[in-house]
Amino acid sequence: MFIATLINKKSFSTLEYICALFVCLGLVMFAAADWKLAPDFNPIGLILVSLSVCADSVLPNAQERLFKLGSSRLEVTMYTNLFTLIAMTVTTFISGDLVGVVQHAMLDRTLALYMAVFTAISYIAISFYMLIIKKFGGVIAVLLGTARKAMTLVLSFLLFPKPFSWLYVYGATLILGGVLLASLYKRMKNNGSSSQNNKNTSHVMQNEEMKLMIKSSDEENLKSSEVTM
Repeated sequence: MFIATLINKKSFSTLEYICALFVCLGLVMFAAADWKLAPDFNPIGLILVSLSVCADSVLPNAQERLFKLGSSRLEVTMYTNLFTLIAMTVTTFISGDLVGVVQHAMLDRTLALYMAVFTAISYIAISFYMLIIKKFGGVIAVLLGTARKAMTLVLSFLLFPKPFSWLYVYGATLILGGVLLASLYKRMKNNGSSSQNNKNTSHVMQNEEMKLMIKSSDEENLKSSEVTM
């Protein structure tokens, strides 16, 4: 939300900040659960996740800014993926992962098929994500992306059993509750603004009708005075 205020000059209510705080606390609980169950995990991963969260807060708001400046969905999608491709190609080539995955894909046709299917599904997902940013804004897109990550963790517990902690439950509750509360507030806000617009339109129409009635009355008075003369 701070990034949205800086980039797109948006203002948010106290309730919206509370919803964002719930989401952040939920993510902190997920990290605390990982720390509790696997205290020997590499802290570099936590740093990378934190940087990813910061990038996720900047990118949708920057894309929303581009949409407001007149860029189309295809333009934003193409350039976003182009810059991502360049960055990923350079980093994976330096680490050696790029050469390894290409060699493995050439030997395993099934892996190549999976990669093609994953690329197609990713394009569809990115297209819907861009539509969300264009229609509802970058903040809603970030909230939905965070909820998606929480649901991914829930599905990982259901499909791949692992050590359990109640912190995961508390974190998921805070994240989903914050997203749900923000969505309900957004809907109420939109309904209030639409009803206000309808009232303003009704007042304008009534004023126009009054002007027409006064004008017709003046014309009738003018005609009657001419007849009298």
